[in-house]
Amino acid sequence: MKVRVLGCSGGIGGGHLRTTAFLVDHDILIDAGTGVAELSLAELAAIDHVFLTHAHLDHIACLPLLLDTVMDRRDGRPITVHAPQAVIDTLARHIFNWEVWPDFATIPAAAPMLCYAPIEAGEAWSDGARHVTALPAEHTVPTVGYHLAGTRGSLVFTGDTTRNPALWPLLNAIADLRVLVIECAFPNRERQLAELSKHLCPALLAEELVHYAGGAEVFVTHLKSGQIEETMAELESLAVAVAPRMLRHNQAFDL
Repeated sequence: MKVRVLGCSGGIGGGHLRTTAFLVDHDILIDAGTGVAELSLAELAAIDHVFLTHAHLDHIACLPLLLDTVMDRRDGRPITVHAPQAVIDTLARHIFNWEVWPDFATIPAAAPMLCYAPIEAGEAWSDGARHVTALPAEHTVPTVGYHLAGTRGSLVFTGDTTRNPALWPLLNAIADLRVLVIECAFPNRERQLAELSKHLCPALLAEELVHYAGGAEVFVTHLKSGQIEETMAELESLAVAVAPRMLRHNQAFDL
């Protein structure tokens, strides 16, 4: 299993700042933020599954455009969106509602382009060689993270989250966890905003990492545009067992 970072920023503007999207092999997306626009038409048409953490715009922005772009390139094969039922309900009510965007769960009538597959924390999807398990997250809206397990190791993406005591025993039980991708949206001077919006800042992340007993590499994601250097300087000064590094555009992991 190969995981490629298409986008990992908390905003856009300048350089390769694209919002959250990861390509797994050639046919799976984890979230569908603006990073999806990095893919060619052929790569877009190869996507069969999209696993969404939650319904905030920076994680779903390219999903409507993806469906529209590839509708005539997939020979009637739908794209399956896996997400908690609450997220699916939000998409159907607020995005695919014929006002913001057409309802691709009903068109084309003979073979709709969009198929929903609910997945809740603790539930898993597998195609035999690859396994995707939804993990608990704590955010302002219903949210999950994902554990991606391949044949050579696994990766956890926490999704957007804040203090999350339910997560750490699960991570500590994953013997082959090689990569932990965790958010850190704000610098410490905006800790109050981080807590209000249920995100992390370096000080809060340090408090969380105390609960992790494994040896995975730790990468931070979702840093806000214009605050990256400040947040990373604070992260680099943390007194934690595993120093977090910044996840980067086009970074790849073989699992």
